[in-house]
Amino acid sequence: MAQQFYVSPEQVMKDRADFARKGIARGKSVVVLSYGGGMALVAENPSPTLHKIGEIYDRIAFAAVGKYNEFESLRQAGVRYADVRGYSYDRVDVTARGLASVYAQSLGGVFTAEQKPFEVELAVAEVGDGQDGDHIFRLNFDGSISDERGYLAMGGRAELVQASLAGSWAPGAGLATALHWAVGALEAPRAEAAASSPGTATALDAENLEVAVLDRSASRIRGSHRAFRRLEDAEVAGLLAAAAG
Repeated sequence: MAQQFYVSPEQVMKDRADFARKGIARGKSVVVLSYGGGMALVAENPSPTLHKIGEIYDRIAFAAVGKYNEFESLRQAGVRYADVRGYSYDRVDVTARGLASVYAQSLGGVFTAEQKPFEVELAVAEVGDGQDGDHIFRLNFDGSISDERGYLAMGGRAELVQASLAGSWAPGAGLATALHWAVGALEAPRAEAAASSPGTATALDAENLEVAVLDRSASRIRGSHRAFRRLEDAEVAGLLAAAAG
């Protein structure tokens, strides 16, 4: 008869958490930050089709790092949840907090009950009528949830990127300035690597970035409920040039 080995629940949870963290750290970082005209979501992502940033509902967007197939299935589930809730009740009943709670339950259930946890970290952002009304929720692989103020960074060298944002972010900035802060934060790990390995590229250009915004004035200017707008490479390059100038 084969001997059964005992592994404590604490060790099982620790091993699962370490496994998920390693998978997330291998990805490239994503930044979400609030600015005067709305919210910006910026990812280091050279792929033009495999998006890490997406629209969920009228004033709600989604960003993720980790395994694409896992976070894409979560994004699609979030869209279905938002559509059904908005249709069954009212559009204003679809909130980032409600969506984040649903994601937290799903991630927590997978982490505790399934053999392999999701190797993902998510952000759910909702733009308000003013910056005080902006909301950013971070969802970890184990279902834990936190309410971030102003900005967040996740994936890759997230601590270094977050520290860079902490030193530059301030409320009331324009989009060009906010994008400049976000790209500068994403370049921080590259700059650190270049310091130890001279000749390593540190700058990120528009072609290696995925950028979207939640426009605070979408309903007033465009007459649309949908605040989400994806920026083309030319617009991103122009904004970065304007901020640098």
